[in-house]
Amino acid sequence: MTKPGKSITVVLASRNKGKIREINQILKAVLPAIEVKGLDEFPEIGDIPETGATFEENALIKAQAVSDKTGLIAIADDSGLVVPALKGEPGVYSARYAGVKATDQDNNNKLLEAMKGLKGDERKASFVCVMAAASPEGGSLSVKGEWEGQIGSAPRGDKGFGYDPLFFDPELGLHSAEMSPDQKNRRSHRGKALIKLASSWENFMVQSQKMSIKK
Repeated sequence: MTKPGKSITVVLASRNKGKIREINQILKAVLPAIEVKGLDEFPEIGDIPETGATFEENALIKAQAVSDKTGLIAIADDSGLVVPALKGEPGVYSARYAGVKATDQDNNNKLLEAMKGLKGDERKASFVCVMAAASPEGGSLSVKGEWEGQIGSAPRGDKGFGYDPLFFDPELGLHSAEMSPDQKNRRSHRGKALIKLASSWENFMVQSQKMSIKK
């Protein structure tokens, strides 16, 4: 186990290239001592079933599974869009809202159809991200970030991924897909979660170190 403060290698438990790029940008800014590897560098690791009922459960499941398989610290996120007027949908099913093999456009189209006729506050929504870290010794950490906004009536912008073309930030007056990476990282649920993760990182490393000594 590497001591706190020294350079360490962590694995991001995702093959989503847009998400990996985004997390890597933020992580390197707040935790420069980290060397980040994506799950695509470990082709022997298959799909990890997301059997949890909450974002936190799924994030911890993925992080621990990848840490166990690689022997390295793993970071995973489970994130999605929550629309109160739709009773919390798409929620933990955000990536497969329109089906297991749904594209981003499929999911966006289904969301627009589900929200047809909704106006004003009924279009409020929030992106939610739970970021979890797990170590081979059994240490774990989870934090949550939220980004409040609205669902637009039509997609705008060509950046980002997922529901970014539909998610409108009233404070900036932009859809997420219209924002530069720096703008998005400062506002996003994932950026907020990663900042919280960074602030708790040293305690997590100390916890894992103590568990390693006990073993």
